[in-house]
Amino acid sequence: MPNFSPDDHDHMRAALALARRGLGSTWPNPCVGCVIVNNGRVVGRGLTAPGGRPHAEPTALSMAGDRARGATAYVTLEPCCHWGRTPPCTDALIAAGVARVVIAERDPDPRVDSMGAATLRAAGIQVDEGLLADDARDTLAGFLSRVTKGRPLVTLKLASTLDGRIATATGESQWITGPGARRAAHAIRGRSDAVLVGIGTVLADDPDLTCRIPGFRQTPIVRIVVDSQLRTPTEARLVATARDNPTWILHRPDAPAARALALSERGVVTIPVPSANPGVDLTEAMQALGNAGITRLMIEGGGLIAGAALRADLVDRLAWFHAPAIIGGDGWPAVQAFGIEALADMPRFTPTRTTPLATLNGSDTLTEYTRQT
Repeated sequence: MPNFSPDDHDHMRAALALARRGLGSTWPNPCVGCVIVNNGRVVGRGLTAPGGRPHAEPTALSMAGDRARGATAYVTLEPCCHWGRTPPCTDALIAAGVARVVIAERDPDPRVDSMGAATLRAAGIQVDEGLLADDARDTLAGFLSRVTKGRPLVTLKLASTLDGRIATATGESQWITGPGARRAAHAIRGRSDAVLVGIGTVLADDPDLTCRIPGFRQTPIVRIVVDSQLRTPTEARLVATARDNPTWILHRPDAPAARALALSERGVVTIPVPSANPGVDLTEAMQALGNAGITRLMIEGGGLIAGAALRADLVDRLAWFHAPAIIGGDGWPAVQAFGIEALADMPRFTPTRTTPLATLNGSDTLTEYTRQT
């Protein structure tokens, strides 16, 4: 491991902060940050643009101009060395005359993996790797999941009472948590490429599944419904706004063709998913979303979709909002039964952060978890 200086750490932290600003908007590309420093002064900054292009490095180099010559570039992900819709970032760094490139994390994409760094070294550029790699992996988790697992990083969002109930026995559910919790949930949506619910939530709540924090993000969220037989009403808000806010429906191949046509005519993308079960196979569905470029997925909705995702071992992170209240055993559970008979088979999670969210009736709490491996 190179002997990184305090300044190196500061500049990489700045690059990571830039990268995090792109969460949810750069798919299918990773959100990358780049900071260029010459003689101790920051001369260029860049992050991956919405839609994934241009990349962070050429944006920062454009800002730096001639001042990039002899400078150090801090990049949160190994620069690409292959032609896609844009030229290789390694070529841009070499042409600009940078003297050193500091990389937080290697790119596992087989078109890049270690070859980006090797290309820079072959051009006489000093390359140092591994600075704040853990922080970079956290920011890049969605992209890394898509490349290594073929599916997006999945965050399951739940909002319940202390005893894990999301509605009373009569179905009343609005609102268990307060405005602060709802705003925090919208922020999680805003950092996701897509949000997914089951058909039950669509039929019961007619949601629009947008990020309703003004100015939070530049690109619309992809709204996804798991709907095996395409029962989503054509008058649903998700369908009515599909031309402005992308709406995808995952369904079985044997769903009625007439329903698929009616939804497609209104701008909905229908995606058939092979399944050996009566519903939609969520494992196959996640692979389909990975193939479509989704890197960060937030699952909302009711207990059925939550239980199905946990049963399929697809949940990487939990965002659980708790209201300081109790409904009791006759209320609707946040997670429906998914077949756990032995404690050893329970999915286990590690808490990473707890955030109090003040309300008029007390304080809701958001606890975030990551899946234990």
